[in-house]
Amino acid sequence: MLDFRKSLIDSTLRKVLKRLHYPLEVMLTCVRWYEAYPLSLRHIEEMMQERGVFWDHATVHRWAIRMLPVLAAVFRRRKHPVGRNWRMDETYIKVSGQWKYLYRAVDRDGDTVDFLLTAKRGLAAARRFLERAINLHDVPEKITIDKSGANTAAIESVKAGACVDILMRQNKYINNIVEQDHRAIKRITRPMLGFKSFWSARIIIAGIETMHMIRKGQMDCPVGQTMSAAQQFYSLAV
Repeated sequence: MLDFRKSLIDSTLRKVLKRLHYPLEVMLTCVRWYEAYPLSLRHIEEMMQERGVFWDHATVHRWAIRMLPVLAAVFRRRKHPVGRNWRMDETYIKVSGQWKYLYRAVDRDGDTVDFLLTAKRGLAAARRFLERAINLHDVPEKITIDKSGANTAAIESVKAGACVDILMRQNKYINNIVEQDHRAIKRITRPMLGFKSFWSARIIIAGIETMHMIRKGQMDCPVGQTMSAAQQFYSLAV
């Protein structure tokens, strides 16, 4: 892990860490485990107790809620550009006992373009996701989708509204790359046994997606330095 013994004066987390008295390296380690591996909060509580650190499992959740928005924002500034050939799809995430919708897109190399958790599925949600992805990465040359009518309408609506030319393909088999990528996210969320609120679900999923993108090599690192995925995650805090 990076050396966090220095002052947090210049840390991006200095404001959200007020009144949190545990060492930063301990909090970051627990939050990374929660976002990177299929572990429940009670698993992490037990693992830390074996290391002589004791707290209630809900403490890790509070750390994640406070820290992850900052870390995700820093990552977006350091994220590699993506290709202009996108695959777009949505999957299901359970929140408060109800299914919500996680829109995601990857490029032809499998790098994550963007993601968005929405309460409803349809034209408005698909268009909102697509406009957000374009604002982050510019207009793609091509988007491949399945035969979803809402996604088709959203692409056509964006093309007409922005007067841009995007080639749209409907091909389930070519779109397998994004469907496979969904599994990496759902593998982490499964032990969480559903989210209690839509607000916290968005934050935790953003953290999972951030760690997933780091693992795929989508973060800029200093020239000449080789950093593990864990080191890259920790570097977002300083």
